[in-house]
Amino acid sequence: MFGVSVSQINLLLDTILASFLISGSVSWLYTAERLTELPLGLIGIAVATVILPSLSAKHAQKSDVEFRAMLDWALRVIVLVGVPSSLAMFILAEPMIATLFQYGKFSQHDVLMSAGALKALSGGILAFMLIKVFAPGYYSRQDVKTPVKIGIIAMISNMVFNLMLVWHFKHVGLAFASTLSAFLNAGLLYWGLHKQNVFRMEKHWIVLGLRYAAANVSMVAVLLLITPELKYWFAATAWYKAGYLLAICVAGALTYLVVLTLVGVKWRSLKH
Repeated sequence: MFGVSVSQINLLLDTILASFLISGSVSWLYTAERLTELPLGLIGIAVATVILPSLSAKHAQKSDVEFRAMLDWALRVIVLVGVPSSLAMFILAEPMIATLFQYGKFSQHDVLMSAGALKALSGGILAFMLIKVFAPGYYSRQDVKTPVKIGIIAMISNMVFNLMLVWHFKHVGLAFASTLSAFLNAGLLYWGLHKQNVFRMEKHWIVLGLRYAAANVSMVAVLLLITPELKYWFAATAWYKAGYLLAICVAGALTYLVVLTLVGVKWRSLKH
């Protein structure tokens, strides 16, 4: 439980530290955390839940090739969803928070403060997902100690990052510390699998990475082009904001999928 929950524990520690900052810091951080949990819950945890029994079966059968193929499939799905989710949340931070939360006593200032935390956490969405994928690579082989050791390193690093960043960047620094520690956690998990020759990213990831990059750049360009200025999100009605935000998300998703298809991504390869 500890090994796969380090990111959530770090966010809890961030919230405790935020309680010592100016009034509203806890709410701003909490708002950002809830939005980043959406893609993590829908995709990251779902994929991790699916692959664990399959990885365990492959390991029991001593089928190393199929074991690596399963992890590679999971990584492709995570990168396919995690990178655009991170970019979209960074670009649409203010519109999303204004649409979902700017009602009652939740002011424009609260939107801006929450958006700052969301932007800092958005970069960690991919890392949070990678942790959920790489950790089963250990558990399926009955190795529960290594993820815990790495988790302890990540937790200590998170506290160090917090103390380094909180003084100048306040709650945004706390959010960014969680992102940094999540990438450290994911990186160490991958390095352990790589070092033990359990899983390595092969040469096909170079071509796949270029294809993903082209699609993400195209999506970002479209989002920046069609997203109105911030003042419109503050002044518009709830239904207008919701409709416009939905249209922007659909346009970005369609752009991403179309470009992936044009650059040669085979959707059948995602079926495992």
